[in-house]
Amino acid sequence: MLAISIGPEVLTTIAGFPITNTILVTVVLFVLILIIAISVKRNVHLNKPAKGLAGVVEAGMELFIDFIDSITNDHAKTIRIFPIVATIFFVVLFSNLVELVPGLGSIGIWEHEAEGMVLIPFIRSMSADLNFTFVVAIFAMVSVQVMGMRFLKVGPYLGKFFVAPWKKPYFIGTFVGLLEFMSEFSKTLSFAFRLFGNIFAGEVLLAVMGYLSPFLAPLPFLFLELFVGFVQALVFSTLTIVFLSMATTGHEHEEEHAKRADYSRATFGGKPGGVTTASQVSES
Repeated sequence: MLAISIGPEVLTTIAGFPITNTILVTVVLFVLILIIAISVKRNVHLNKPAKGLAGVVEAGMELFIDFIDSITNDHAKTIRIFPIVATIFFVVLFSNLVELVPGLGSIGIWEHEAEGMVLIPFIRSMSADLNFTFVVAIFAMVSVQVMGMRFLKVGPYLGKFFVAPWKKPYFIGTFVGLLEFMSEFSKTLSFAFRLFGNIFAGEVLLAVMGYLSPFLAPLPFLFLELFVGFVQALVFSTLTIVFLSMATTGHEHEEEHAKRADYSRATFGGKPGGVTTASQVSES
């Protein structure tokens, strides 16, 4: 009987601690990532280009650093936040791709439930478990707060959220600051549920199609889920980059940017970054 569960299925217990299929996949996946990391480290040298898997990983890292640079426009900041963002991207990506492993939802143990014999699968994507998505989301948002405090110091950073009501624009600034503070929690919920919803829906789709027609019908959906898994990892990491960049930028930088924009408008006829024409020069 095909059973679909929102929560992870318990395979066994060890000393009273439940071992779910997502925990099993997590252990296997992290061992695999560790092996890849050790192999790449051994084959990367400063004085000569890497080959094989190490070369592919090195090229991917360079592309990812350039991608972060395009968002932050600050290479020094990119180097500081790169380990956080890269860790999130690759962990989420590998987790999403687990749903493409053969045997998803069809290999497991049979257990007798009230509705009959139910298959408990061994393989389930970590991203289809709310516990995992919440952990990644909390890690991302805690990293945002920590990096913001490290770049701007604790006082100025908290000053973004807690504005004294007697400072301009008075109570409006206080209200807006509290809204921004509450939005930090809503970002965590948005991160967790967005990733969980997309990957869980994909697993359900693949499981149902495999149950109805196990040969040709699931093939197009496998390519679709491959694309969705990559996009979700990219979206998760990109939003983390944006939040890190915003958290590590002080108000003085925003005010300086606004002053430059106002000066540009006044100088170039309302077109920031434009070029002064000959007629404008003659008129001045």
